[in-house]
Amino acid sequence: MVPGEENQLVPKEDVFWRCRQNIFDEMKKKFLQIENAAEEPRVLCIIQDTTNSKTVNERITLNLPASTPVRKLFEDVANKVGYINGTFDLVWGNGINTADMPPLDHTSDKSLLDANFEPGKKNFLHLTDKDGEQPQILLEDSSAGEDSVHDRFIGPLPREGSVGSTSDYVSQSYSYSSILNKSETGYVGLVNQAMTCYLNSLLQTLFMTPEFRNALYKWEFEESEEDPVTSIPYQLQRLFVLLQTSKKRAIETTDVTRSFGWDSSEAWQQHDVQELCRVMFDALEQKWKQTEQADLINELYQGKLKDYVRCLECGYEGWRIDTYLDIPLVIRPYGSSQAFASVEEALHAFIQPEILDGPNQYFCERCKKKCDARKGLRFLHFPYLLTLQLKRFDFDYTTMHRIKLNDRMTFPEELDMSTFIDVEDEKSPQTESCTDSGAENEGSCHSDQMSNDFSNDDGVDEGICLETNSGTEKISKSGLEKNSLIYELFSVMVHSGSAAGGHYYACIKSFSDEQWYSFNDQHVSRITQDDIKKTHGGSSGSRGYYSSAFASSTNAYMLIYRLKDPARNAKFLEVDEYPEHIKNLVQKERELEEQEKRQREIERNTCKIKLFCLHPAKQVMMENKLEVHKDKTLKEAVEMAYKMMDLEEVIPLDCCRLVKYDEFHDYLERSYEGEEDTPMGLLLGGVKSTYMFDLLLETRKPDQVFQSYKPGEVMVKVHVVDLKAESVAAPITVRAYLNQTVTEFKQLISKAIHLPAETMRIVLERCYNDLRLLSVPSKTLKAEGFFRSNKVFVESSETLDYQMAFADSHLWKLLDRHANTIRLFVLLPEQSPGSYSKRTAYQKAGGDSGNVDDDCERVKGPVGSLKSVEAILEESTEKLKSLSLQQQQDGDNGDSSKSTETSDFENIESPLNERDSSASVDNRELEQHIQTSDPENFQSEERSDLMVHVDKRITLAAFKQHLEPFVGVLSSHFKVFRVYASNQEFESVRLNETLSSFSDDNKITIRLGRALKKGEYRVKVYQLLVNEQEPCKFLLDAVFAKGMTVRQSKEELIPQLREQCGLELSIDRFRLRKKTWKNPGTVFLDYHIYEEDINISSNWEVFLEVLDGVEKMKSMSQLAVLSRRWKPSEMKLDPFQEVVLESSSVDELREKLSEISGIPLEDIEFAKGRGTFPCDISVLDIHQDLDWNPKVSTLNVWPLYICDDGAVIFYRDKTEELMELTDEQRNELMKKESSRLQKTGHRITYSPRKEKALKIYLDGAPNKDLTQD
Repeated sequence: MVPGEENQLVPKEDVFWRCRQNIFDEMKKKFLQIENAAEEPRVLCIIQDTTNSKTVNERITLNLPASTPVRKLFEDVANKVGYINGTFDLVWGNGINTADMPPLDHTSDKSLLDANFEPGKKNFLHLTDKDGEQPQILLEDSSAGEDSVHDRFIGPLPREGSVGSTSDYVSQSYSYSSILNKSETGYVGLVNQAMTCYLNSLLQTLFMTPEFRNALYKWEFEESEEDPVTSIPYQLQRLFVLLQTSKKRAIETTDVTRSFGWDSSEAWQQHDVQELCRVMFDALEQKWKQTEQADLINELYQGKLKDYVRCLECGYEGWRIDTYLDIPLVIRPYGSSQAFASVEEALHAFIQPEILDGPNQYFCERCKKKCDARKGLRFLHFPYLLTLQLKRFDFDYTTMHRIKLNDRMTFPEELDMSTFIDVEDEKSPQTESCTDSGAENEGSCHSDQMSNDFSNDDGVDEGICLETNSGTEKISKSGLEKNSLIYELFSVMVHSGSAAGGHYYACIKSFSDEQWYSFNDQHVSRITQDDIKKTHGGSSGSRGYYSSAFASSTNAYMLIYRLKDPARNAKFLEVDEYPEHIKNLVQKERELEEQEKRQREIERNTCKIKLFCLHPAKQVMMENKLEVHKDKTLKEAVEMAYKMMDLEEVIPLDCCRLVKYDEFHDYLERSYEGEEDTPMGLLLGGVKSTYMFDLLLETRKPDQVFQSYKPGEVMVKVHVVDLKAESVAAPITVRAYLNQTVTEFKQLISKAIHLPAETMRIVLERCYNDLRLLSVPSKTLKAEGFFRSNKVFVESSETLDYQMAFADSHLWKLLDRHANTIRLFVLLPEQSPGSYSKRTAYQKAGGDSGNVDDDCERVKGPVGSLKSVEAILEESTEKLKSLSLQQQQDGDNGDSSKSTETSDFENIESPLNERDSSASVDNRELEQHIQTSDPENFQSEERSDLMVHVDKRITLAAFKQHLEPFVGVLSSHFKVFRVYASNQEFESVRLNETLSSFSDDNKITIRLGRALKKGEYRVKVYQLLVNEQEPCKFLLDAVFAKGMTVRQSKEELIPQLREQCGLELSIDRFRLRKKTWKNPGTVFLDYHIYEEDINISSNWEVFLEVLDGVEKMKSMSQLAVLSRRWKPSEMKLDPFQEVVLESSSVDELREKLSEISGIPLEDIEFAKGRGTFPCDISVLDIHQDLDWNPKVSTLNVWPLYICDDGAVIFYRDKTEELMELTDEQRNELMKKESSRLQKTGHRITYSPRKEKALKIYLDGAPNKDLTQD
């Protein structure tokens, strides 16, 4: 029993059923809500951020129930875009003039339905500035605890919107604003230039090393001795100062990489962090020579070890002492499926000796014979800063690919190295153990260079092209004390990814507060020891050979420990302890940062908008970008635009004003009368990254008055048509309202152009060639299809044409021809047989630009006497073609007028005077359209350029016929090439196609030569010279036809080769074959037919190959390969020889190679050439780089894939020994090969994945000497 509500005891069963009933009621209520929500209409909101708060403006989509309050919409938008609610406005984006509409109320409780949102439709909204101020960005919650998921995130940053990213971690925006605020950790990140995460990890580790940072600060840069841009220590100093004092979230590393001599392409090369560490340390040593820091790297990072061999019979030991900067630890022993479990286990394996016995016996100098011996390594001295490289990258000989070993390897926070120093394998009385006290110069194989003989890149250039000698070895005696070799971990450089690529970041412990931090490019966050343990790698399963493939790919790659020695452990320098030059540098960087901040603030408050201006003198539309502070007034902005457009000497300032302009529609939206003192920020609607409109600097003549443009008006360009003169005048601009009727619009135009409205016909051109007569007086302009910017043609006359149907009227024909007329520039051949005095230009219908003559034929009689349109249409085409084309020199000039179109085009010769007359034409009578022009108006200088106007509905064949008088030859004897961007030319060969793909001001080049007929193709013929330095030589252009055999094409080529190339060939002594770039392909047999057996296309290319003897290729089943013998004993390659095989058998290939070379069949080895013909490769690389003797029986399978003629095969005698070269001979040969391969364009030999070597250039610029590569 339990107490009831009225202090009575209620049975427990009643309480249970009551609770159960309450749960059911709640569930029922929830289900009803879900059901109602499912039935409720939803509103789709699409919000575009138009502010300038972020570099990249977002566009978000919300699908909300129609009952959602407007204030909830604002909250959802704020959360989605990351702004503080109430600092931005939402305005409608469905309409045209969004800037003039009031914003939504962010406190309103109205539902979306009541706020005029439409369910089932897209509702477009613009997120804008509020009261001219940009929205405030919602900052990260800095009050979150250290154990928050965000703070503890240490892995590679997920991409925004990527699958699998959790909601607990929001991907940071990579906009510039994201690096303005310093991390709450107090540390500054580094911006990843592209793939420089490996560099960022190492730089942050060095910065967090007190001994390195303090020593770097003590070094003083002498500007008189070196350029600061190329000084690596100075740029590191600057970077460390910024990392310590900057208020930004992250800073750039471009100055550091520039001091390395790197260009922007290096930022896209990913390198190994351990490789970078070595190269950078070598570079610093070179830069620090003769300074106090000359031996800094050795003092901090260098250790010593002994490489020894001990005879097991007499105990004699030979040894040498090497230095190291890092210890490479194997993850998994070679051939083993078991990985080492810990760093300690890998260290023991590192010093574990091996027995040299059997064929590997060691020659003992004391015993004077080969004996069993023990070979191994002993650590003699550990550095102050111990670097361990975990060798996670290996090579899988099964797949022949690089792999990454993701096996688990633990590492302690404190590492005791005393167990690894100078450990003897056996305490044998016969052992002679040599110490390093002065004995290293007594017959030992000592290396003076800082090296690491145990890395996997022996002999590889590490980037410094100078010899570097280490300083005097300083072995700390305290280092030999067992108890003093306790190291503490402070940096873990982590690699996430595969052997093909990935991402680096660093986990570093601060010696100031003993707290671990993740330095992941520009993001710095706190982490815990548990996060460090996650970088051990591996999985919970067994550690089989392939288990690492299923393990986490994020694991530790480099570990850095510091010796625990209170006497040596340093703390970071305090500000008051800085050297004077560092204090000056700090002050200088602070001033630069403040200046940058001020500049950024100015940029943040600067309106940047496109500015246009129709130059009053040049009559050319100019474009620029106006950058004006938001507090500048409109009057000040006009003055800035006036100077920007260079109008000071053209018109006075008071004849200019700025108006709102839509460049896309060529529409003047509104003018700003009486707002000269209004700030531009308010006028433009705030500072934004992009504006939905532009500005136009409008000009007027001193005696004119500016027209007022009001919002809501539409702009109409009015062209007046004169039917008698058959002209279309230049446009004048009027403004109207969409709710005006056609009658009111006619009255408006009548006032503007002084024509009677009663007989006025208005034709609206809604889009290309879509002409609409406005015939309903009461209809509004909106109903007729008017928009922001419109184009109309107006004609007002009392002719009978007014009573005709519009489609049959003279007006329609004139406008139709005007719409289809284009202007082309024709470049005639320089030595055209046609007389320049015969050249004429077509005149365009309308205005002073003339009209197009589609036929180019001249009517007999004086130039001034032109036949009427009716007379032209009555004459037949045959009669027109018989008319004389000769120019009449005694003609009257008539009513000629000066052309205004030619002045805008340079290097185009055109008539100075063109006749303003034309003939109407319809689609069935294009061939009957005639025009003339006066030849005396051409300048006397002979030029080969021609400007023509032409109806683009005529065919290419007709157009060529019209050009015959100008070219001087028949249309079948010249070719038409269309000129595209970058002066690329392509031949137009489809004679039945119209010129509809051409547009105004396109360029055409005419070249003499036989034009192609239907079914013909122009072919470029190249000669294949397999044993020449340039194996591909152009010969001539030929014409092949569909249905022609290869033999017939060879017969046509013979006389052309004799005349044009001086080649005297018989038909059986050369062949044609496929050409793919520079590679020779299929051999074409004489009986092959084009387009049946051989695919052919326009601009096709073929090889012509001269034969030494009779053609051996008789059948398509045969295979022709090009073989080349490699002679390793002479270090040279023999010339190419063709081998024709009857099948794809490898055995047959070997037999043929043995037959032509005399090499015994069993000693033949061959390899397929790589790359483009002739598959050049250096003689220094060919012996080992090619895949010799592939284990296949046929040529058409992997890895050969030889299925077509033209493959290159290298072969050799396997018994022939490789020539031994001295260093001098090798260098000489290297120079010759570099020169040879550079000339042939094959400097770099093919490699499936050849990585670019990491180099740091001490002089700040790459060495251009090819021999250094």
